[in-house]
Amino acid sequence: MIRAKNVHARIGANQVLRNISFNLTNGEMLAVIGANGAGKTSLLRTLSGLLPLESGEIEFAGKNISTTLAYQLACNGLVHVPQGRQIIPGLSVRDNLLIGAKNTGLSNELIAELLEQQWQRFPVLKQRQQISGSALSGGEQQMLAIARGLMMQPKVFMLDEPSLGLAPQIVELIITTLRQLADQGLAIILVEQVAMLALEAADRAIVLRNGECAMAGSASELLNSRELVNSYLS
Repeated sequence: MIRAKNVHARIGANQVLRNISFNLTNGEMLAVIGANGAGKTSLLRTLSGLLPLESGEIEFAGKNISTTLAYQLACNGLVHVPQGRQIIPGLSVRDNLLIGAKNTGLSNELIAELLEQQWQRFPVLKQRQQISGSALSGGEQQMLAIARGLMMQPKVFMLDEPSLGLAPQIVELIITTLRQLADQGLAIILVEQVAMLALEAADRAIVLRNGECAMAGSASELLNSRELVNSYLS
């Protein structure tokens, strides 16, 4: 679903990504880990078209998307849930979800079906569907951000730090949900500061350092890597 080859990107004078390459297939969860400032968020922003590609190639579902606009990528199924959730606080929970499906060309019947899927996945959102997004707890807002992304019927689902600032039981629910989605065939890229958490859930992982890929491999191998533990997890 995603093929990145020799990806470079910069923000102003700062080179934030250097020579990043990886593949992502259906039903696979790829963890992207590394220290603060390593380039994790910049990688997701580049893949989703929010940060211009300086050089290299990005393919999505077999098509070169190196110059495709962000909203076009989102409508075509490359969905990015950014750090900080970024729900629309003045809209109700229900309307936040419905706006996720807006402009995707889905029928009203399918949108209703997708909405019911989110209620089943996150029952607390159904209970609170008429209240504004701003009245939700942090964990509920993160559930809402994830559910809104799923309303777009993603082919590739990218999430930036979904566990940030949340209680352990909410984190467990979110990570379990993502693993279930991958097992059902969704391709997922998970950026996560809590490296152990990401590696335990993912199939493969890449470790970024100063915008470059320092390590890559199966998540289980990296989880047991003394080099990784000593360099990034200690």
